Amino acid sequence: MPNMKPVLDFLADLEKHNEKAWFEQHRESYETAREQFEALVNQLIEDMSGIEALTGLTAKDCMMRIYRDVRFSKDKSPYRTNMGASIAPGGRKSAKLGYYLHLEPHDHTIVAGGLHMPSSEQLTRFRDAIDQDAAPFRAILATPDFKQYFGTLEGESLKSAPQGYARDHPEIDLLRLKEVVVIYRFSDEQVLADDFPIQVVQTFKAMKPFLDYLNGLG
Repeated sequence: MPNMKPVLDFLADLEKHNEKAWFEQHRESYETAREQFEALVNQLIEDMSGIEALTGLTAKDCMMRIYRDVRFSKDKSPYRTNMGASIAPGGRKSAKLGYYLHLEPHDHTIVAGGLHMPSSEQLTRFRDAIDQDAAPFRAILATPDFKQYFGTLEGESLKSAPQGYARDHPEIDLLRLKEVVVIYRFSDEQVLADDFPIQVVQTFKAMKPFLDYLNGLG
């Protein structure tokens, strides 16, 4: 059973001491945290393999590096203060949208998925599909599981109608979306509970029809 306490403890300390010297002095704690997170991700892959094509996928394929790319950032902190993984066929570099797990202390752990910072082509395909027939997507948003876990869509929206669409379009609320994202938030208490992996998988399963729709757009 993966233990998330070393993960949250290390990340909370790293948040206070985000510098190379401290990190190297506490590398053993980092390795322990990384191993526990890797074990969790491997368990999630195994538990999801019955409903997703994840044969051969490992946690290492999915996990994000803890080292930040600071070349174009004003924030020069060298390390991420979270651990993340994108579970999809092919891992974090998959062409398909996947299930994203973001573990962060202080009740900032999330499961998320969808069109986050989409390309113009992705957004165009989504808007074209909604313009032609929004009913299939609306049906997904109305399911009990979607409502229970996500409630509604998240992400930025345009203040007005996108170019080429009327302001009084019947699906204008969906067409105005700049991102099409769902998020479920976990408290630290939930993360530390024995059934946390089960709860994450249940969240993934509630997200699956949503991701299947978006992935089906090409």
